[in-house]
Amino acid sequence: MITIKNLNIPGYEEVIFCQDDEAGLKAIIAIHDTTLGPAVGGTRMLPYGTEDEALADVLRLSRAMTYKAAAAGLDFGGGKAVIIGDARRDKSEKLLRAFGRFVESFDGRFLTAEDVGTSPEDMRVIGQETEYATCPPDIPEANWQTSFITAFGIFRGIQASVMEMYGSDSLSGIRIAIQGIGKVGDKLARILHAEGAKLTIADLDRSRLLAISKELGAAVVEPHEIYQVDTDILAPCALGGVLNDDIIPLLGCNIVAGAANNQLADERHAEELSKKGILYAPDYIINAGGLISTLYDIGECDRQTVIHRTAEIYDRLRVIFDIARLEKISTQVAADRMVEERIRQAKRDMAK
Repeated sequence: MITIKNLNIPGYEEVIFCQDDEAGLKAIIAIHDTTLGPAVGGTRMLPYGTEDEALADVLRLSRAMTYKAAAAGLDFGGGKAVIIGDARRDKSEKLLRAFGRFVESFDGRFLTAEDVGTSPEDMRVIGQETEYATCPPDIPEANWQTSFITAFGIFRGIQASVMEMYGSDSLSGIRIAIQGIGKVGDKLARILHAEGAKLTIADLDRSRLLAISKELGAAVVEPHEIYQVDTDILAPCALGGVLNDDIIPLLGCNIVAGAANNQLADERHAEELSKKGILYAPDYIINAGGLISTLYDIGECDRQTVIHRTAEIYDRLRVIFDIARLEKISTQVAADRMVEERIRQAKRDMAK
């Protein structure tokens, strides 16, 4: 039995729940806004505790994609998909192909790619049912490139943040604590090490943590200790929601600038960071490199253009920091205003 339900969420163009009992699929696709173009967003597969938890995640993530695409100057809107299930146990070809048919039902209004719990190989299976599942080219360096471009964008954002805080964008001797050393965190650590930064790292994968520590000479702390490290910069590179009422009072950093999506548990936490004198690089601005790299994946530009556009994250953050400083508002509010004005202008142009 297949169940399709329109959830009618205010502020979102379309939020659809799909359940295919035969395939074992439970999924939600949320389209937040398509003013600038078709909605783009990854497909995340996680064993959510409840459907409400999955819904909250997909709503938060799809809205963030609208803002990320708009801020990066891309002609895309924001969307996201979540599959409820344990990727290690529940994933199957039947489930992925059923999900592909779900994506296809949006007739191109939603384009998806890999995310937490899914892979390029999964996208190729999903792509047997829809042309709207994208993945890196089938070449050995493609997966490495996407995570490297994301890390490169974080590096440029860290440079901009250091310039704002200290008056120079040199990272030599700058202390940086990285939370999470997965695909992006690993490459970010290597870039920062090459730039002379002093690293402290934390990750749940102890063996990986120790191997990278040995290679780069990075200090190691337990995951729960990373927030209290006396450091210049905290770079969250794991899952979101880490900047919350419990963690913010513990922070021992001057800057938060990292790869994780939805770092703020609530938007008010941007103001809390500002009150503590902590400079926050809004996550959807600094981590846009991964989205920008999809332009190469779909054949819209070459690699050098991707690198150039990702490097512009530095300039974008400098503008946001200027606005926040001059108007005495949080950097999150400054970023949101910039994005919302672009969308409003696009709507005005469409109305002419």
